[in-house]
Amino acid sequence: MELSINTRQAYSEVDEFLGLLTEEERNKIPRKLRDFFKEERDINYNKNIDPNIPIKEQNLKQETLAIIALLMIQYWYKDESKKQILLEILDENEREYQEKLIKKYNPSNIFENKSKIQKYKNETKMHTVQNETVTMIEYKESILKKIWNRILFFVNKYLEK
Repeated sequence: MELSINTRQAYSEVDEFLGLLTEEERNKIPRKLRDFFKEERDINYNKNIDPNIPIKEQNLKQETLAIIALLMIQYWYKDESKKQILLEILDENEREYQEKLIKKYNPSNIFENKSKIQKYKNETKMHTVQNETVTMIEYKESILKKIWNRILFFVNKYLEK
């Protein structure tokens, strides 16, 4: 399996992060996993993580932060309450992300946009007919609309049976 450049760079950041830890903390992670990050990293990518700056301000990749969070849950946090707090934070972040996706790609918004375009077309036709000039507006369906229409077609076909 070929890893993306972004993933390899994230592994480089994780490897560098692990190098900044004390030996005791580093040894809590299995040797095989540490070797994996070292072998699969992008050797030409250097992030230069500063241990004096909080991790939030290091501009690390999202993948890196996700891997570090998983390492914290799996190997460093022995206290269940700390694990639970981190899991709740991750869960809340995922909920917020899913809400953004729903707002951005909500199928009902596609129909609202189509009705606005149709209304504009109708208004344009009315104005142009009165002035005896006709303007054509080319309407191209978006990929999401095409997929949605295809789904509706199959659903309606199934319901007709």
